[in-house]
Amino acid sequence: MECDKVNTSSKENGINGLDKLVNSADDVQQPFLATKPWLIQKDSETIETTDLKSGETIKREQWSRNLEFMLACVGFAVGLGNIWRFPYLCYKNGGGAFLIPYLVCMLTCGIPIFLIELGLGQYTSISSLQAWGRLAPAFKGIGVSLLLVTFYLNIYYIIILAWAARYLVASLASVAGELPWASCGNHWNTNSCFTRFSESGNVSFGNESHALNGTTDAVIEYWERHVLQLSDGIDSPGSVVWELALSLLVVWMLVYFCVWRGIKWSGKVVYFTAIFPYLILTVLFIRGVTLDGAIDGIVFYLRPDFSRLTDPQVWVDGGSQIIFSYAIAFGAMLNLGSYNKFSNNFYRDCVIISTINSCTSLFGGFAVFSVLGFMAREQNVTVADVAQSGPGLVFMTYPKAVIQMPAAPLWAILFFFMILLVGIDSQFVAVEGLLTPLYDLFPKQMYRPRNRMWSSALYCGVSFLLGLTMVTQGGMYVFQLFDYYSASGIVVLWICLFESIIVGWIFGGDKFVDATELMIGRRIPKWFVVCWRYGSPIIIMAILGFMLVDFKPLTYNKTYVYPDWAQALGLLMAITSMLCIPIVFMWTFYHTKGSLRERWRVVTFPLLKAYQIPTHWTDVQDREEP
Repeated sequence: MECDKVNTSSKENGINGLDKLVNSADDVQQPFLATKPWLIQKDSETIETTDLKSGETIKREQWSRNLEFMLACVGFAVGLGNIWRFPYLCYKNGGGAFLIPYLVCMLTCGIPIFLIELGLGQYTSISSLQAWGRLAPAFKGIGVSLLLVTFYLNIYYIIILAWAARYLVASLASVAGELPWASCGNHWNTNSCFTRFSESGNVSFGNESHALNGTTDAVIEYWERHVLQLSDGIDSPGSVVWELALSLLVVWMLVYFCVWRGIKWSGKVVYFTAIFPYLILTVLFIRGVTLDGAIDGIVFYLRPDFSRLTDPQVWVDGGSQIIFSYAIAFGAMLNLGSYNKFSNNFYRDCVIISTINSCTSLFGGFAVFSVLGFMAREQNVTVADVAQSGPGLVFMTYPKAVIQMPAAPLWAILFFFMILLVGIDSQFVAVEGLLTPLYDLFPKQMYRPRNRMWSSALYCGVSFLLGLTMVTQGGMYVFQLFDYYSASGIVVLWICLFESIIVGWIFGGDKFVDATELMIGRRIPKWFVVCWRYGSPIIIMAILGFMLVDFKPLTYNKTYVYPDWAQALGLLMAITSMLCIPIVFMWTFYHTKGSLRERWRVVTFPLLKAYQIPTHWTDVQDREEP
């Protein structure tokens, strides 16, 4: 794609910094200094990028079909958080009343920032590492933060898939018999093992009956003593659990074969990985709502408790759930959007993907809590007594549910296969989101098929080796440390805060709407500008403030307290991602010449190509030098 070059002149004070910024970008134009007619190329069949080392222009891949882009976005955004975390938070925070803070945060934060990431990726046609530097050069640190968060995420998220693969293999091996977690008497069980509640409230140990105190469910013993082989703490890592290590290796191989040929190959994979889980979820939903006691679980899930709306924690949970559910502040959505054609209607895609995402959360709640209602009736307890958060459902609560169903191994196979597919989809898109920025830095070398295959293999191999720390006997403690700190709510909310401020105030919300109109041919509602400027920053700062005030150190199972060195390591992971933004800003500002005002104008001046600029930006006032 050829763009006219523009000449810039420097004032004695301050403009040399602008020259450096312009010259360092690959064929970028300064929109407010241009003097020639704009070259509008909206629907090119290829996107071009410039190699950082050689300066050579390289053709960049694009999605073969818009449907592949949408399925990739759905696959990454729709994950375990939709299937379990949303229903759990819903019943924890007032049932149906939780939908109020959820919808408020969705409309003011979730969808507006989701639109920013999709739009900026499509607008700049480059990865998250460089895109924010194009919009405001001083905030290139956002791209570095996104890269670090994604790096951490890719190491630990895939461990959940290794656990699911381990359960899937065990379920397949038991297809003609009894599931291994359904009984006591196995070599991993203790004398305190029990299998189910009796009607009197006691528990059954084979032919004996004992009081509930001091006993452990067979499902929990299978999970902690056999699958995890859990040690006493993070100070006791123990040996590698070879079954989990093998599962982790297999899952990483699957991820590799999803990304090894680039975005066009990944676009074909998502037809299966993004759609098939919905088929399984529908089967589980139909089975769940036909179980005895299902209505109890559904009523418990949706019963509104409006008094909970006065609790700030409810709003914190609503906001954090939106951020995680929409998978923003991880860079992957921006990278996926960067493979779109310039004229793709990403606003329409944003609305459709957001709707699918939220509806999946609601639908997953019905499937999950219908089963929990059945479990509660079978055990003669309340739904609250069987509901757990996080991995508790996937590896304790649901395995306990399926052993009470006819054809238990079949339902276990379906459930863990769904978990594996949902997770694989999110994982390989996240891997693509980390590799894309690296490919864009050196496209001449990295976009060659052979080099891409080798670099993908190298990254997956290194990540597998790092992940071995989480499949040791103390691996669960390492996993939770990463999950709590490295890609935590505080980190992603911090990034979202800067994204909304940059678009709303520094680049300008109205200008971003202009850019959107240039791409899709019509203006988006003014509501988004209001959210970028006021709604998102205010709500995010309020949530961040409450989280910091109410911050609690990490514990495992509410009993094991992590040692100080582990807490410090976790905080270091969070801080390294967060500090990238202010450090890069100060570095850029310091090395720019001129007065403070001139420096500010230079480091916040957008660097764009000619086809990215609406003609009405070229009026006399905008063409004044900074």
